[in-house]
Amino acid sequence: MTTPSSSSTSSKLVAGSPAFWRSARGMFAGGFGTFAMLYCLQPLMPQFSQAFGVSAAQASGVVSASTASLALGLLPASWLADRVGRKPLMVAALSLSALLTLGCALASSFGQLLVLRALVGLALAGLPATAMAYLAEEMEPASLGRVMGLYVGGNALGGMGGRLLAALVVERYSWRVALVLIGVLGVLTALVFWRNLAPSRHFRPLRGSLGGMWRDARAHAGDAGLPWLFFTSFALMGCFVSVYNYLGYRLAAPPYSLSPGTIGLVFALYMVGSLASAWGGRLSDRLGRRNVLWLTQCIVLTGLGLTLAVPLVAIVAGLTLCTVGFFAGHSVASSWVGLRARQGRALASALYLACYYLGGSIVGSASGVAFGMYGWHGVIGLLALVQLAALAAALRLRQVQPLPRPPS
Repeated sequence: MTTPSSSSTSSKLVAGSPAFWRSARGMFAGGFGTFAMLYCLQPLMPQFSQAFGVSAAQASGVVSASTASLALGLLPASWLADRVGRKPLMVAALSLSALLTLGCALASSFGQLLVLRALVGLALAGLPATAMAYLAEEMEPASLGRVMGLYVGGNALGGMGGRLLAALVVERYSWRVALVLIGVLGVLTALVFWRNLAPSRHFRPLRGSLGGMWRDARAHAGDAGLPWLFFTSFALMGCFVSVYNYLGYRLAAPPYSLSPGTIGLVFALYMVGSLASAWGGRLSDRLGRRNVLWLTQCIVLTGLGLTLAVPLVAIVAGLTLCTVGFFAGHSVASSWVGLRARQGRALASALYLACYYLGGSIVGSASGVAFGMYGWHGVIGLLALVQLAALAAALRLRQVQPLPRPPS
């Protein structure tokens, strides 16, 4: 006789089945569309400076507004997903974000563009806040890693593809045409996501109180390791976004005078980052996360220093090291959060991601001010301080005692 538990497990999606691959295709499209729409305007910042007469720091708002609103929307979105369901919220998030991106192309002022971009980020929060919970519920445990890898791969390729497409289009047409194309791409990914992702069959609405969430949040804040990991995500993302935000201004000016399309090619380094993420995970499994995280911070610091050189090849090498260090560090830190959090794991993940996106917004904006005052050296000086603080956090984490294994 089949028990309810075994029946529930056997009804989950298994790697290799047609339903699994359809859902994996849907999750890949969802991750691709989310990050394409979130970061597509990063290489267009110099064009916004020219079109609206704004500084580099002000132009960075097209990225910071979205990442900040996404960060603020993660906790409410995760709370809502526990009550209305996973797939409906994710489909709504992608669809609304695509329509708002199309609306960005019609913005008549920079202020309108910033408001629309903030709404894009707020709408997008529904997918990353829900995706991991959906996969954990619907996928057979042994198949979860494979589909999670496809989802993360969609994130990386979407971040690269959205930036690269926008940069190549703006070189021949305009930023408005680039936004229309990204918006259409968002609509298409939303359709693929809706058509392919299996409906939730194991979702059970929750009625947990806000008081329970507050208790879990206090427990996370009092943990010996989690706050340091949250700060690590803030610093890593802040440095990563800032380097890519303002390097375009430097490469567009003499002595390089590169075209927008050529500058956009630097985002192809995301492919290196995807490999670095897997490398960081394997290395931490072998040597331990506490012995690897600080090393990734050192790689980022070395990369930041190399970008101060004049030869273009040295700048690209420095950017490569920054990308490798970021992806590897993020892989190590994010997986460590899941191990440290013994209760409220979904909340711990949401807090990590909130700090992650707030870092991109806050440090990204502050770096724009530094760029306006002191140029590229000002950006690197500020980022070096942030990264040194992250290195100190990683060294502090080396002293944190691991939690005992739960009884089997």
